[in-house]
Amino acid sequence: MTEVSIRTVHDVAGIGAVADLFSDVWQTPRSNPPYPAEVLHSLVHAGGAVHAAYDGTRLAGAAVAVFGEPGRQDTYSLVAAADRGVGYAVKQAQRAWALERGARTMRWTFDPLVGRNARFNLVKLGATGTEYLVDFYGPMADGVNDGDESDRLTVTWDLAAPRTPSTPGEAGDRDAAPATHLAPDDAFLARRDTSDRHIWCRVPDDVVKLRAADPVLALRWRHAVRAVFTEAFAEGYVATGMSRDGWYTLTRPATEGAA
Repeated sequence: MTEVSIRTVHDVAGIGAVADLFSDVWQTPRSNPPYPAEVLHSLVHAGGAVHAAYDGTRLAGAAVAVFGEPGRQDTYSLVAAADRGVGYAVKQAQRAWALERGARTMRWTFDPLVGRNARFNLVKLGATGTEYLVDFYGPMADGVNDGDESDRLTVTWDLAAPRTPSTPGEAGDRDAAPATHLAPDDAFLARRDTSDRHIWCRVPDDVVKLRAADPVLALRWRHAVRAVFTEAFAEGYVATGMSRDGWYTLTRPATEGAA
């Protein structure tokens, strides 16, 4: 890979290429893209940004962001896709763009069963999973999500926070914690420590491959993980980490005045 350059795009051809990239990633016909070029162009005209990453002259990634509610100093990343090794640079470009315009946070959603994305968002970027959304989009007819329910985890990224986050809850703590749920593969799905500060929840190794091979089993995983997350979030937990072996760390912040 040559040195990657990132810039905002405003022209019709550049935005059209980004729309085609999203079609290819989500396996939809370019004639029916998930994010049409005219919609992306309108978002840019309204004050949003389309960032595009180029490996030489080849489009290697892109992301789209808009501003949130007035007064919240918040931005929202609608979509992002990039080659391996390019995503971090794209998100940092979004971060710089948002900070320059007075934003303090950025939010987006992702499929909580995709462990590699969870690790990127929670560990590499240092964002926090703040909301679990059940079947957020309803049925999706693209080539990636078709046949599944579209649960999503909202993450909130503190744009001014240190770039090297610490991840509470180590694997040793997890392995010593009592198990609370079984996964569809009959191994432990979730554990909770006795202090009720941390919950750990496992996801399948590769849900995209699993969904293609056995959609019924993939949906069972969806429902199992959903049960853990919705219960935990109702109790005040947030998602703070993802291990290399596929376990989320959910953390309940200490209450004020607690030791």
